[in-house]
Amino acid sequence: MATRCPWPLSLPGCCLLLLVLGSPGFFQSHAVEVDVKDHANTTCIYAKWMMSFLIKYETNSSEYKNATLDLTSTNVTHDGSTCGNKTHAPLLAVQFGAGHSWSINFTKTNETYQGNIISFTYNTSDAVFKDAKRKEQVTVVVKDPLRPVQLNTVYKCHHLDSIEVANVSQFFWNVILQAFVQNGTISKNDSTCEADKSTVAPTTVANLTTAPITTASPPLPTTTSKPVEKPLTGNYSLKDGDKTCLLATMGLQLNVSQEKPGLININPKTTNVTGSCGNTSATLRLNDGNRRFIDFTFAVKNTSANTQRFYLKEVNITLITSINGSEPLNAGNNNLSIWDTFLGSSYMCQKEQTVLVTEDLQIHTFDLRIQPFRVQDNKYSKAEDCSPDVDNFIVPITVGAALGGLVALVLMAYFVSHKKHRNAGYQQF
Repeated sequence: MATRCPWPLSLPGCCLLLLVLGSPGFFQSHAVEVDVKDHANTTCIYAKWMMSFLIKYETNSSEYKNATLDLTSTNVTHDGSTCGNKTHAPLLAVQFGAGHSWSINFTKTNETYQGNIISFTYNTSDAVFKDAKRKEQVTVVVKDPLRPVQLNTVYKCHHLDSIEVANVSQFFWNVILQAFVQNGTISKNDSTCEADKSTVAPTTVANLTTAPITTASPPLPTTTSKPVEKPLTGNYSLKDGDKTCLLATMGLQLNVSQEKPGLININPKTTNVTGSCGNTSATLRLNDGNRRFIDFTFAVKNTSANTQRFYLKEVNITLITSINGSEPLNAGNNNLSIWDTFLGSSYMCQKEQTVLVTEDLQIHTFDLRIQPFRVQDNKYSKAEDCSPDVDNFIVPITVGAALGGLVALVLMAYFVSHKKHRNAGYQQF
């Protein structure tokens, strides 16, 4: 199931495309300006927008990593774009980079137009997919009718939005679009997306890690002295065919302290779950519906010839929405070794734990239970609790201290008693 974005998406013969690649933005992407013309050199589609892609892929070591694809000023073509005819829908197609392509076709009624199908193909032979296990072209298709737009109207949306399907997130912003242009003239009538209507003025979206981000969304409120409530506990699962292969239960809270500190509770009621299962590696991806992505990667290790354990190996977080005016963020930690227990068991920890992602980003977990491998009958296996680890550490110290004190008391009593006997002997003599 695809997550919806605010594009309307539509066309009608042969075409001439003009691609203009402008200033850098989100993910270092560039603006694309397209003017599709028919045989008579009449414009049938006009579009100008920015887009980028975040893709999760498997490596040779059975781990999962993220790659980003951007539109740059080189190797951009428009083969296959067409104004359409009676038998073929209008199509806007763009090719870029090392074998990547994106396209959308359009439909219309008597009063409106909209996008019908988005198709995105990426090539894992590209160098951006470092150590990819499979070198191939992968296509994802989104069949998600978007909000219809009145004919002879230009659709505008500066607000950042996204579509997520499979392991691919597609991001769009600064969109200006008119399909089925009448008489080759771009309309002067605008149709603004709902996300832009509540703002004073639209602005640009910045690079994830190096520049501030502002969108047409109103700024989030700054933190106050009021404590943040404990997050709701969510139940998440993945299936391999008709069998559950991963179970997770947890409350999640993000602690972001870039320019301004901020705590964010992840709402399980609005969170979408994707990911993948394997024999030695598994990934759980959570999208909270507010353009915040959290990836947990689990791995299996051999501790002895006959003993295997699983653990949390890596966490990746992408925050597209700014927090208290701070910069958007894409960060990860691939050197973790926590939530460790026997393979075939589940790991449980009801107390609050902190997962360090970076110095400026932590995840607080509450009421945690996780089993990423060997799930049987859609139920958790016997759990290993984190609490006994602490208790087992404290109890020996307490018992040892008590025994030490008892020995000291016995020795003191012995010496006192011995001294009294000696004094009594002297007095008798």
